[in-house]
Amino acid sequence: MTTPEAVTPLAVTLEQSVVVLANPSAGRGRHAGALAEVLTRLRAAGHAVRVLDAPDRAAALTAAREAVRDGVAALVAVGGDGTMHLALQAVAGTATPLGVVPAGTGNDFATEVGIPADPLAAAAAIARGLAAGQGRTFDLARMTGPDSPDPTWFGAVLGAGFDAIVNERANRMRWPRGPRRYDVAIMAELARLRARTYTLTLDGVTSAEPAVIVAIGNTGSYGGGLRVCPDADPTDGLLDVVIGRPMSRFTLTRLKPRLYSGTHVDHPLVVQHRARTVELAADGITTYADGERALPLPVTVTAVPGALTLVG
Repeated sequence: MTTPEAVTPLAVTLEQSVVVLANPSAGRGRHAGALAEVLTRLRAAGHAVRVLDAPDRAAALTAAREAVRDGVAALVAVGGDGTMHLALQAVAGTATPLGVVPAGTGNDFATEVGIPADPLAAAAAIARGLAAGQGRTFDLARMTGPDSPDPTWFGAVLGAGFDAIVNERANRMRWPRGPRRYDVAIMAELARLRARTYTLTLDGVTSAEPAVIVAIGNTGSYGGGLRVCPDADPTDGLLDVVIGRPMSRFTLTRLKPRLYSGTHVDHPLVVQHRARTVELAADGITTYADGERALPLPVTVTAVPGALTLVG
């Protein structure tokens, strides 16, 4: 459950522009035609609005970081959790506020922090926040690895168990395309399901954890409403860790529907922890943060209080 977030004043002026990071293919393109109206709503605050033009994610991140360094009024992510995740890499730990216009298939982070589900309503809320000079502060999770020169920030959930393994397989597959690819990947990995042994260190206390589910949450949900860390609170300065101990294919399959309500944590094979810093290691696992491919294990994840200022 999320406690009331802190309201923070925004040090912005009308001379500063609002920069938009948009993914027109988010949500399978169903909101692509709404971008022009979103921009109109954003301009209601009196700021000039410009859309970043970049050929790929790497170029978009570079452009977003340059915009933040130049001192924009806000960076606005129009898309799903992947677009939000990209924007976080530019604004985390800075005074630049982030606006989120949910236009993806999942929009888990936006839902968790109370952003309107309708893109136009979300854009209008951002404009009101800018006009009033008020934002909200939330924690973020900061992840580092031995071979990563820069931290990876995430707002929602880091997956490092069965879900991450499925994502890795799906991303290697050339067929089928679309959502069916993940269905095929799930069936393939269920057939070879086995527990991995993770080394888990919570605020300096280390244990060996055989597991099939491993999730670290700043907020509660990922994957389009799967409440894997149902008690995570992005204002408490802590990370929630959910471990699913070794279980059969049948048990894992039966457990999945309970993820939507968060009641899986009541199962005797599921345990929860809470910590400020989590160190996680295992062989052959690549993590996924906010649904995006992130760092290979081992990683260190730290809750950073107030690392994000959100407008809207």
